[in-house]
Parts: sequence; structure tokens; C-alpha cells
Amino acid sequence: MADEGDSEPRKSFKLLGFLDVKSVPCARESVLYGSLGSLVVGLGHFLATSRVRRSCDFAVGGFICTMLGYWFYCRYNLAQHRIRQRMLKEGMRNKILFEGSSLDPERKQTGNERSDS
Repeated sequence: MADEGDSEPRKSFKLLGFLDVKSVPCARESVLYGSLGSLVVGLGHFLATSRVRRSCDFAVGGFICTMLGYWFYCRYNLAQHRIRQRMLKEGMRNKILFEGSSLDPERKQTGNERSDS
């Protein structure tokens, strides 16, 4: 019911004023995994040492490390996916272009066609 009648576009969330989490690939997941890593590292360090300030420092470090680590992992997988997608698109274009011609690699050539070339 809330979606009905909402004609205004949704505003995106900007992290630190410049990182648009909605439109930048991998940004949302990186921030979520970073916050989870921050919680785990900070809480784990606090339970081990009972030092609040140092645990907060470790939590910030855990956030940065986890966020950057997942960011690079996600961007690498995204780049690989785009390369595979481009190769597939080019292969489909070549298949359509060469289908039925003498350059078609799937077409079985007879002895007469081989001697003509």
C-alpha cells in the first residue's frame, strides 16, 4: 500500500557526502560487510581485553579492512563478469554474421567446397 501513490523518485544514500551507495556497484555490500566486520573485530577485542578505547580503534580498523577487502573482491568479480559478457556478445554477433557462409566454423565442408577455396 505504501508503494501505491509514491510518484516521487527515491533519493539515494550518499556515504561521506560523495559515495552514492545506490548507484556505485559493490558499494552497498562493502559497507554492510564492513560494518559487520567492525562489530565482530571490536566486540571480539573488547571481550578479550576489556579495553574500550582500544577496542573502538580495532573496530574502525576492522571496518576499513573488511570494507576495502570486499570492495576489491567484488570489483574484480564484476570486471571478470563484464569481460565474459563482452566475449559472449561478440561471439553471438560473429555467429549471426557468419552463419550459413563459407566462414562458418560449424558448417561441415565437403570435398568440392574445400577445393574451390
